[in-house]
Amino acid sequence: MRRCTLVSAIVLALAGASMSAVAAVPAKHVAAEQQATTQLPRSVRPTHYDVSVTPHAESLSFDGKVTVSVDVLEPTSSITLNALDMSFASVTLTPASGKALPSPKVSVDAEKQTATFTFDKPLAKGSYKLAMNYTGKIGTQANGLFAIDYDTKAGKKRALYTQFENSDARRFIPSWDEPNYKATFSLDATVPSAEMAVSNMPVAKKSDVGNGLTKVEFQPSPKMSTYLLFFGLGDFDRATAMAGKTEVGVVTQKGMLSQANFALDSAKTILNEYNDYFGTPYPLPKLDNIASPGRSQFFGAMENWGAIYTFEYALLLDPTISTQADKQSVFSIQAHEMAHQWFGDLVTMRWWDDLWLNEGFASWMEARTTEKLHPEWNTKLEQVDVREGAMGRDAIATTHPIVQHVETVEQASQAFDAITYSKGQAVIGMLEGYVGSDAWRDGVRLYMKQHAYGNTVSDDLWHAVEIASKKPISNIAHDFTLQPGIPMIKVESATCNAGKTTLQLSQGEFTRDRPDKKSLSWRVPVIAQTLGGAPARTLVSGGKATLDVPGCGPVVINAGQSGYYRTLYAPAQFTALKDNFSKLQPIDQLGTLGDTWALGMAGLRPSSDFLDLVQATPVDADPQIWGNIADDLGGLDNYYQGDDARQAAFRKFAIAKLTPVFARVGWEPKEGEADPVKILRTQLIGTLGGLGDPAVIKEARRRFDAQDKDPKAMPAALRRTILGVVAKNADAATWDRLHTMAKTEKTPLVKDQLYTLLSMPSDKALAQRALDLALTDEPGATNSSGMIGAVSRQHPEMAFDFAVAHKAEVDKKVDSSASSRYYPALASRSLDPAMVGKVKAFAEKYVAEGSRRDADTAVANIEYRVKVRNERLPAVDAWLKSHGA
Repeated sequence: MRRCTLVSAIVLALAGASMSAVAAVPAKHVAAEQQATTQLPRSVRPTHYDVSVTPHAESLSFDGKVTVSVDVLEPTSSITLNALDMSFASVTLTPASGKALPSPKVSVDAEKQTATFTFDKPLAKGSYKLAMNYTGKIGTQANGLFAIDYDTKAGKKRALYTQFENSDARRFIPSWDEPNYKATFSLDATVPSAEMAVSNMPVAKKSDVGNGLTKVEFQPSPKMSTYLLFFGLGDFDRATAMAGKTEVGVVTQKGMLSQANFALDSAKTILNEYNDYFGTPYPLPKLDNIASPGRSQFFGAMENWGAIYTFEYALLLDPTISTQADKQSVFSIQAHEMAHQWFGDLVTMRWWDDLWLNEGFASWMEARTTEKLHPEWNTKLEQVDVREGAMGRDAIATTHPIVQHVETVEQASQAFDAITYSKGQAVIGMLEGYVGSDAWRDGVRLYMKQHAYGNTVSDDLWHAVEIASKKPISNIAHDFTLQPGIPMIKVESATCNAGKTTLQLSQGEFTRDRPDKKSLSWRVPVIAQTLGGAPARTLVSGGKATLDVPGCGPVVINAGQSGYYRTLYAPAQFTALKDNFSKLQPIDQLGTLGDTWALGMAGLRPSSDFLDLVQATPVDADPQIWGNIADDLGGLDNYYQGDDARQAAFRKFAIAKLTPVFARVGWEPKEGEADPVKILRTQLIGTLGGLGDPAVIKEARRRFDAQDKDPKAMPAALRRTILGVVAKNADAATWDRLHTMAKTEKTPLVKDQLYTLLSMPSDKALAQRALDLALTDEPGATNSSGMIGAVSRQHPEMAFDFAVAHKAEVDKKVDSSASSRYYPALASRSLDPAMVGKVKAFAEKYVAEGSRRDADTAVANIEYRVKVRNERLPAVDAWLKSHGA
């Protein structure tokens, strides 16, 4: 599952876990491998589901009938399965041979999300058919079967989709809704004849049943987990192409197929690449990608087997608004979800403890494949941003191991965080570099062959890679996946002699909120390199290592940035790197910037060292270097909010550094410019506009005012960026104009963006208007929570207080999967110490004790931000003063 909405970006920045609740140790993990975790009795196991549904979109309800083939594994008087928000009309159990048994007593437990059928006599071991007639609800948020209402030129439309990960198939089918209970599925649906129904498998048969209805029967699925089942229904178009023996398709609302051309072409290329890499051909006859209007706070796309569900903003390219960054995002999201067709769908983690096996690997595969198939995008540098994103979560007390213990549905939902995704990706990249790319691929191929259609734990992957590579990695892998935190490699000394540099290295632990914490121990693969020299490798084990590096001069630790650790240089070594910063490889420039920023903010280096590196960065450095610097300067500016005089001094420096870079890039694209330059242009305009640069704000407003008369004033590549600058700096008249644009817009993709823009003003009165608007029906059911989240970027206290004050209304506009993390996330950017108490009080009142990881992490982030403002910014102020700002 790939999350990429505005609000989920805030959520991702905060996800973590209470150490006391989820810390894992190898012994517990070994025990967990013996038997899969389950919240259901182990006495009954499903093997096949025959599902029939009749949705009633207008009344937001559906009728369901399911017959489940089950094996009773030991005598029992009852059968318990998962069911939520449904009512049972009848339940019948029939032995494989014989008559139906007397109807059981039905007991529904809403809190446990189960239904229990109790029989007069114990059931004997054997095979049975469990038939259930029931009714269910269609929601308006992305949980279970849900409806999306959207505008078209022909009027309002309603489409239906399903979203089951992690634990919402139970809203659609009474089922054993856990990943280890794999079964096959046959689905049919009785639907309006004019609409298209889509599922995991191709349509097998259609039958006219009268009254304008058609019964659509789909081919039986392969053996899979319940959360991967999919059903969609609406006024759709579908286009297809062949990739080998597989029919690849895209499904959109009517009239939008042309915007999915890039996605369709990309899917063919990616599928061919994956068939080769995994060594196991994609096993289903078709693979659709279904584009849906709307959005979620929890996810952006979902890897349903053969029927990937993706919100339109993450799949379609609208020629009026889409950018180069959007195009790259479409490709990478497809690469992620299609990787899941193997890692997650064909082979599935046994329980949510090992969710990272799905998400970390898909994230790594996404990055590897994008880099290979689109080298012109130079996305290799993005691995540093991925690592930094993970370390932002991993450096505070509320972090958790990659392999984490999960007990409840809410904890499973919270497992979808940056430790699972980004740290998982970074650790895989490090291990691949340690054993070699060919050996790693051979290990993955073996893993697929050994476990196809089955369930696994992390050690199954390590064992396969060890067999293929003949290189032990389990101990290293356990160090990085079974314990939380970030190793810190300290360069104790660097001595040059006879053409080589001897490094004395030690290993500590990087943390930004526990300066006295006793360091954990890792076995850390380290690569070091002098400028222009050959790389040297070692494994830092037991806390120390000596490494000889060819050549003399400045030494880069973590050369190539494949390692998951921080590097702390002695002052003289850092100075040497700073003085030669322009000579470093771009990826090492990014890595050094990231380490320097984090170490400075944690008080392990002068916080002003980061600004020294900014000063040392040449104007013609790689576009992604300047994009990273622009983002960091914008982030640093946020710490000065409310302190106008100090902020003005900082902004003077930041604008002065970015303006010459923007002068090289300009407002207008140049013929033949590289794709990263196109992205840098939007980053610089956005950051400079956010920093209050008068020239950029004036030009953005000019172009906004000229758009009706001059079509070139707001080209598609800059439209959203210009509108963002205008919206952030809007006055009441401008806000009203944007509001009118949003109300009259008929394209859902554009309309959704406009409502988000209405929530971005720096002006508090306008931000309040956006909050009030979010609780009306006007923005659409899936936009409201995103609007409140957008307000929280500028006004976290206001957004949090508003959401809590209107919690009953806001709850209806938030996915249940995201409910415990949504509210704390609103407060996370606050610099007000009083918010700590508010978030704690909210969690104590509304969140179960074992599910407060996001609230705890929001508190930790607020406390960190206050500490940075109070203890780190004075050094930045002094640096600015000494440099004339």
